[in-house]
Amino acid sequence: MRSGRRCRRVAPDHPDRTVWQTLRCVRGCVVPDVYSIITELDDTTLERVATAMESSAADPQHRVMVSAYLSDLDVAESARVVEVGCGTGAIARIITSLIRVLEYVGTDPSPQLVERARELATGVSGLRFEQADGASLPFADASFDLAIVHRVLSHVPDPHRVLQEAVRVVREGGLVAVFDGDYATTTLAIGTADPLQCCVEAFTRAFVHEPWIVRRLSRLAAQAGIIDTRVRSFGFVQVREADYMLSIVDRGADTLLSDGVIGADLASELKAEARRRVLDDTFFGHVAYGSLTGRKPLD
Repeated sequence: MRSGRRCRRVAPDHPDRTVWQTLRCVRGCVVPDVYSIITELDDTTLERVATAMESSAADPQHRVMVSAYLSDLDVAESARVVEVGCGTGAIARIITSLIRVLEYVGTDPSPQLVERARELATGVSGLRFEQADGASLPFADASFDLAIVHRVLSHVPDPHRVLQEAVRVVREGGLVAVFDGDYATTTLAIGTADPLQCCVEAFTRAFVHEPWIVRRLSRLAAQAGIIDTRVRSFGFVQVREADYMLSIVDRGADTLLSDGVIGADLASELKAEARRRVLDDTFFGHVAYGSLTGRKPLD
């Protein structure tokens, strides 16, 4: 759990407060990133996480971003690939549809997500999933030709350890690809003091461990011994087909509600406002992403 001052509870329906004044106390809330405690989540929360994973990956923009960073890699058809933190396997299914490889192993610490990944990947040749902690992978050194760490480092307490493990299981001269959200850029605001932005802040504090991780990728890669790196930046925006960004509103509003910052009526109104904007073409949701690709040096 990160350090910081605790939420200051306020009366959501106080007549002298605007919505923004009511919500601004979310800054400084101390809450854990649910992904960092993924094995401890209740079924309802885990289902919401799984739905969000699939929703985000289903947007064609995500496929374009994955295709772009894969184009920086020369992946042979005989390659063995490991993905650290595969979740529901959404990215594994995208990657195996874009490139041909001998074997693709997705790993995740959550047995429920691994089971969901297996179900969704039924019939996909060469793709399998195993329960494993990304900080301690159950594979021998140099077992794979490519390691993929997709939207994982922003959610773990020790990203350096996870990246080191990914490098360890890759052969000398093998490849590493890292992709993550620059979540500090996430916005739903269409003006100054937009109340929906407080949903973003609450979501980020509850669902992201390190929102600035993309800006540290080059340094982390160097520390892990990755060379010949290339860094890319991407923009992800939703305005009409906005399932993923609406899920940020919903999860942020629910976090504010569960923390006692707002009441049920205001939480419902925030969700309704986001959907009204979608209907009248005023909704705007944006987050930047970044990728880093490179290779493990030859000894």
